[in-house]
Amino acid sequence: QVQLVESGGGLVQAGGSLRLSCAASGRTFSRYSMSWFRQTPGKEREFVAAISAGAGSTYYADFVKGRFTISRDNAKNTEYLQMNSLKPGDTAVYYCAAGQAWGVTTSHYDYWGQGTQVTVSS
Repeated sequence: QVQLVESGGGLVQAGGSLRLSCAASGRTFSRYSMSWFRQTPGKEREFVAAISAGAGSTYYADFVKGRFTISRDNAKNTEYLQMNSLKPGDTAVYYCAAGQAWGVTTSHYDYWGQGTQVTVSS
């Protein structure tokens, strides 16, 4: 089983940057595709970005392309999301997830972190 813990969220002004981290436990971490989702109250959890197990491929939602970068360090069992040019619309709880293959819906993923709050002010 893979256990995931997010960190790095906080409050920033529009145009600022944050780097989220997702620390994973589990000996098979390097075999999983990893992703980031986000969710606001009353809305479905939405796909943000994903990265393949070997870090050879990345995938992004249209609304973050050019602003966010997903990466992973398998030696450290950690996934990252570098968020630049943040907008108030990026305000959400951000979750990392692990699955056998990447996808844009939550059903593709087997393991989830507890979430970390990102708030972007005007």
